Amino acid sequence: MLAVSYYHNPITHIEKMRTFAAAVTAALVILLLNQSVSAQETKVVRYSEYGAVGDGKTDDFDAIVTAHAAANKDNLKVFADKGATYYIGAANKTAEIQTDTDWGDAKFIIDDSKVDVANRNHSIFRVSSKLSAAQIKTVQTLKRNQEKLDITLPQDALITVFDKTTKHFIRYGANQNNGSDKTDTFIVDKNGKVDMKNPIIWDFDSISSMTAYPIDPEKLTVRGGFFTTIANQAESKYTYYSRGISITRSNTVIDGTQHAITGELDHGAPYNGFISVSTCFNVVVQNCTLTGHKVYRTIGSAEVPVSMGSYDISVGRAINITFKNCKQFNDIHNSGQWGIFGSNFCKSITFDTVEFSRFDAHQGVTNATIKNSVLGYMGINLIGKGTFLIENSKVCASNFINLRGDYGSTFEGDIIIRNCEYLPRNGAKSDAVILSGGNSGQHNFGYTCYMPRKITIDGLIINDSNVPDGYKGPKIFAAFNSAYKDESFKEQYPYVITEEVDIKNLTIKSGKPLIISSNPFMFRNVKVTQK
Repeated sequence: MLAVSYYHNPITHIEKMRTFAAAVTAALVILLLNQSVSAQETKVVRYSEYGAVGDGKTDDFDAIVTAHAAANKDNLKVFADKGATYYIGAANKTAEIQTDTDWGDAKFIIDDSKVDVANRNHSIFRVSSKLSAAQIKTVQTLKRNQEKLDITLPQDALITVFDKTTKHFIRYGANQNNGSDKTDTFIVDKNGKVDMKNPIIWDFDSISSMTAYPIDPEKLTVRGGFFTTIANQAESKYTYYSRGISITRSNTVIDGTQHAITGELDHGAPYNGFISVSTCFNVVVQNCTLTGHKVYRTIGSAEVPVSMGSYDISVGRAINITFKNCKQFNDIHNSGQWGIFGSNFCKSITFDTVEFSRFDAHQGVTNATIKNSVLGYMGINLIGKGTFLIENSKVCASNFINLRGDYGSTFEGDIIIRNCEYLPRNGAKSDAVILSGGNSGQHNFGYTCYMPRKITIDGLIINDSNVPDGYKGPKIFAAFNSAYKDESFKEQYPYVITEEVDIKNLTIKSGKPLIISSNPFMFRNVKVTQK
């Protein structure tokens, strides 16, 4: 009989057990890690977790500030509690938003009625970057259209530069002033190469300061929320309030936020903007509804009564800012409410499918576009450089475009009007002027003033059916300077006149002819081509 024996090696058995145990351990580790990552991904911060009541009466601001601080620390999303109403009182603090935030259907009551004037400039929310700005001290001069700076940065950045020895925008009129420090804002990559879509627009022989603000590569989104501001009850002076949402972070989206105003009295201080964008690049405000503020009057710097500008949107020293599918709660044709939008020192602003009472480039814009939009009683107020394009839009103001006379009615570049409608004063009895403004030639604004080099009109309906007695037809240009009526007039500060106007597909509802200006001598050398 054949005997069969099986030899058992204990060492081999132990190794197999060790291998099996290691495999099981590895699988458990992977499972636990996946669960941990999944939990981290789904974990969010809610205001109620930090004590917010959300009853519309309890002041929840401390809880909101603390919740965002915790979210920022752990890089977590923030969610408002569904159906909550958060009351925000007069506290002198700001909630820093550095992670995606969804306010959903929550309501926020911002009570400015008891805010001390000294605390008026603290934003309720500030969308900010975790990246730190840096001073640049190695660059001593800059040239207009310069393509590269001799610097190296950790990443792409928005640059702001100032020359305190030179003044620009020396304002003329009832709100006259001594001007602003010469400034510019532009984008560079980490090797110092300038983004030439938004070029350097001034020569700087002297630089007082230059700062690089890093551009966040990831998009941050803030969604939803219905905000109501109980208006301040301060004296009607230029003490601007800024208790809203401030955005200083590049690559930010504000989506679906709404803002209403209540409690306006027969007096009050003006507002800088519920949504305020500054020193950043590539910001989109979309699907938002905002509100024009009541107009209050005060005594201006020239010691005469003036209406104070009061804004629900303001943009300053920012580049590539888009407003898309936005509108107002109140009537864009109501002259008792101030124009909703104002900007300073910006580049590449776009309105797309917007219904606002006004577009205003206050202290200049380089390149701007308005398309698929309707502008109300304050229309388009413009100064700046580059190309201004308006297409597929309707303007219901006194003038189709107004070049701001308090800053010299200057626009150094081209204006393109394409497939638009102009309804002067929204159909009220009115003259019709395509390009308005004024420059006496006797005031130093701190720069040479230009009219647009070329104006191109390709598709414009002038709906001038309701006109005053003696109306002779729509005008390309306003009088601009009625004193400039013959060769004897001398400009102390020459105003550079438009070179050419190219017109086609023009419809004039009154049937009257197109007139160059009520002051034809000033525009005698403009080449007008009409097809």
